[in-house]
Amino acid sequence: MKKLYIQTYGCQMNQHDSERIVQVLGRLDYQPTDSPEHADLILLNTCSVRDKAEQKVYSALGRWRDLKEEKRGLIIGAGGCVAQQEGELLLRRVPHLDLVFGTHNIHKLPEMVEQVETLGARPIELAFYREPSYMEDPGGKPQVHGPRAFVTIMQGCNNVCSFCIVPYVRGRELSRPSRNIIREIRELTRSGVKEVMLLGQNVNSYGKAGSGELTFPELLTRINGIEGLERIRFTTSHPQDLSPELIEAYATLEKLCEHLHLPVQSGSDSVLHRMRRGYTREAYLEKIYRLRERCPNIALSTDIIAGFAGETEAEFAETLAILHQVEYDEIYSFVYSPRPHTAAVKLYRDDVPQEVKKERLAQVQRLQNEISLRKNRQSVGTVEEILVEGPSKLRRGQITGRTRTNKIVNVMGPTMLSGSLTRVRITGASANSLLGELLKVSAMASTLEAGGIA
Repeated sequence: MKKLYIQTYGCQMNQHDSERIVQVLGRLDYQPTDSPEHADLILLNTCSVRDKAEQKVYSALGRWRDLKEEKRGLIIGAGGCVAQQEGELLLRRVPHLDLVFGTHNIHKLPEMVEQVETLGARPIELAFYREPSYMEDPGGKPQVHGPRAFVTIMQGCNNVCSFCIVPYVRGRELSRPSRNIIREIRELTRSGVKEVMLLGQNVNSYGKAGSGELTFPELLTRINGIEGLERIRFTTSHPQDLSPELIEAYATLEKLCEHLHLPVQSGSDSVLHRMRRGYTREAYLEKIYRLRERCPNIALSTDIIAGFAGETEAEFAETLAILHQVEYDEIYSFVYSPRPHTAAVKLYRDDVPQEVKKERLAQVQRLQNEISLRKNRQSVGTVEEILVEGPSKLRRGQITGRTRTNKIVNVMGPTMLSGSLTRVRITGASANSLLGELLKVSAMASTLEAGGIA
């Protein structure tokens, strides 16, 4: 039995891609290991959305050079967004690298590995496909790792925001057939999955690029009807595609969790225009207002970029203002880093000094930390339903799960509750998570043993 080690950078889409890599290479008898030292094949699944993530790729590949020299027959490969972006340059810059595969080419990996093993070749596969079959899981039954599962429904993006490299490394929008998505989710629920996360670079534009397909709200409605499934989530969304029908889905679909990640990027209209985001601050806030009107308890998260090209102090102040106005439950925030091929690199100077970017990012994070802590403290004393995912990493004897609003809750309790929907009373809060206590532990354990839900 050969051993496979994968190091993954980036988003949930990359995490799911790594799961698919394990599955396709199982056909060559590769089994995953947590140690690169024990591996016969090392793969790096990369991200190039920000410069820092890209630099980590070259750092990791450099660390593995000594392993390559010490272990005869060790194969090292790179895939994902940096591989798609750099292509053959990666092979030239890293002489001990054996193969490079792009974002559409996971299904090609068994063939590529065999070329390295038998021919000593250094294959490279970077093709984009216009048929969605490359997204399908090979070999039938999907793998299950706990009560939650990722399901890719589309890839690529047609928006071409000026700062974003995604269209260049993931291609144009392409949606999987809805029948395949529904079949996969049914198989997952039969294997014990209770919650699915629907994935796509612009997930709520599902079906737009193909004729005769369901719209995204229609797909959600079909998935909502799958027996045995308890929760539906999705990421990542673009504000332009937050349609009235999708807003209504939050009010009518009982399995659609009350959480939405809706990247705003900036609170300034002039910055949004330079970013080519396609909406104004007012239009974005109007959608938030309508969403909260139809689903009052919805939790919101977003992305913020600090120090975009040309950002003035007044423009940055508008971003702080939108954080105050919306009061997100959580944000993902970054300093702007110019990415190759993007329009922003060609049109604008990266003229905000790095120290100013870092200070603005720190201001954003301090403000959001205050907002998140205050909002989480409002949960203390309430009763929440969590889907228990397994042991907590914070404290021995704790289990961890998520509320429908995507809040992490750590609770003292038995691991036998993993995979169950369990009611807890919230007893404490930090900016990043909640602390809880189980309700009626003995009754829940009896119900769980009988195959029910506490």
